[in-house]
Amino acid sequence: MPKGPVRRGQLISPFGPGAMMILPDGVSVICGGLDHWFKRESGDSENIDQQEFQVDEWRLAARLNVGHFYLPPDHRRVRRHDPPTNGYLTVPFLRFPQWHYCTHCGLMRKVPLVTKGRIKCEECEARGWTRYIVQVPFIAMCDAGHIQDFPWLEWVYGTATPPQSHPPMRLHSTGGMTLAGQKVKIDGGPERTLSGITNANPDGTDTILSRTLDANGTLFLCGGHRPWLGTEEGEGCGRPLRGSLRSAANVYFAQIHNSIYLPRSNDATVAEAISLLEQPPISTFVGILVGAGVMPTPAQVRKQFVELVNGFNDRHLELAISTVCGDTPDGQQMQQTAGDDAETGFRRQEYDTLVKYADFDQLVLKPADLNGYTPFFIQYFDKVTLAHKLRETRALTGFTRVFADTDRGLAALQGMLRLAPPEERWLPAHMVFGEGLFLSLSEQRLREWEAITEVQRRVQPLVERFQALRQARHLRDRRVGPRYVLLHTLAHLLINRLTFECGYSSAALRERLYVSEHPSAPMAGILIYTAAGDAEGTLGGLVRMGKPGRLEPLLLRALTAAQWCSADPVCMEMGQSGGQGPDSLNLAACHGCCLIPETACEEFNRLLDRGLVIGPFGNPAIGFFSLAREG
Repeated sequence: MPKGPVRRGQLISPFGPGAMMILPDGVSVICGGLDHWFKRESGDSENIDQQEFQVDEWRLAARLNVGHFYLPPDHRRVRRHDPPTNGYLTVPFLRFPQWHYCTHCGLMRKVPLVTKGRIKCEECEARGWTRYIVQVPFIAMCDAGHIQDFPWLEWVYGTATPPQSHPPMRLHSTGGMTLAGQKVKIDGGPERTLSGITNANPDGTDTILSRTLDANGTLFLCGGHRPWLGTEEGEGCGRPLRGSLRSAANVYFAQIHNSIYLPRSNDATVAEAISLLEQPPISTFVGILVGAGVMPTPAQVRKQFVELVNGFNDRHLELAISTVCGDTPDGQQMQQTAGDDAETGFRRQEYDTLVKYADFDQLVLKPADLNGYTPFFIQYFDKVTLAHKLRETRALTGFTRVFADTDRGLAALQGMLRLAPPEERWLPAHMVFGEGLFLSLSEQRLREWEAITEVQRRVQPLVERFQALRQARHLRDRRVGPRYVLLHTLAHLLINRLTFECGYSSAALRERLYVSEHPSAPMAGILIYTAAGDAEGTLGGLVRMGKPGRLEPLLLRALTAAQWCSADPVCMEMGQSGGQGPDSLNLAACHGCCLIPETACEEFNRLLDRGLVIGPFGNPAIGFFSLAREG
């Protein structure tokens, strides 16, 4: 197994199972499946306590249908006086792609997935030269998540059934940086450039690679290869296969589900007791009893962990045990709103909490008094909450290739992470703490703005393109309208402005949108937050910018900056002539005005239009903040 350092959080995204990365020595590797995450490379299984890495997030676990989450294991060297538990744990990485070539003579060679170190070119070595083979820069993949070595033999022979015995094969560059300048050749046989190997229909239903290498009228399709699981056997797939650079951005999209921590009880003491019972070692004890059909009692917990539960009385423990074991008489009652899809309902729980005061160990919320803000601000916003501390849990549920979104179910995505179903259902997750600023737009003003005919007319082409793309790529069904585009764009404008005001980089801030057009339970909220690895959170700069006297100037400067983009008038005109950006799903939005790092955006910088915020040049009145522009 190749070796190299990687941070814990990166094993959730962007280097989780199935993802490729480059080690410091230049070797390209692919992260192995979850089957072998909590094992040692030597095969020794003694002194491994997986419960130490357990993370509990009750809402997210229910949403993803898993029992709990585990932090990626950290590598520990065991010294003389250190406890031996969980020492020398590693995360498996395998060498991929397997095909290599010599940069001197071009000779190609395929090596096993578990190959380590540098490999000499045998042909050059026989001539007295010391040359090393390197991995080819091309792979093949499909939109169902499979990946494999590029079919070199099939491509050079132009058939899906090439001869199994053949002269040496070589890869050469004929000059230039294009695919047409890369040529694969059989000694004394056929040769072919790599021109066109990445070409495919936008919806993925047809690719040059699959159409070119047909056998008797049958397309050359994906065989379902999963090298990240340590096997070269395919599971069968049937999707079109496309070539790609191994470093292309669409080779891996981590499917992350995240959750803002909400207490399981309105009583802060009971919530603290619940959190204690959900963590080892008490969680292990409770799990053993429940597994044996025995409901734990406060006396049993107190007898085993007298010091840990010393600050709680029997009533607190009884309510905490009842909540953790499935019955929630004192738990946070989460009402489902009819008509909400799963994601909207999940976020509504957070929305309902973010507008209230909360003072818990891992969630501190202080709603601001709107009377302290200027009349200009109050006419557009009806709620402001300063999140002094919040906890975010990010769980990896699977991954996609080619397209960033998918309509594949959770079970199918999770099945790509491991070779065999586990005895216990779990997913890798990372828990971080930070601070945030929550804003909610005035519902009355928002409804009046949404009713403007020009607003609906402006956003309609964007909605139609999104729905056509969703159907073509089989993406999940969801509602996108003027409200969503407005909130999303406003979040981007504020994030870009906050980088100047409070010192955070735009990559350190994240957005979370709460949007619903439900007649009786609407939502129009934005949570801008920062999350860091420190359990104590961050220094409060973001919260400070949300206070009266600071938030209003921040908003005005963000709106003023949005009135003119360095790419105008082209940027604003693109909103009226076909759109721009990924899949043409932006109107007036580009890198000069609205875009932020993709790690900070929920939509990969799509569904943006500053014309809805401040109004287009020809009709500024349709902007939601048009009065602010005039002022």
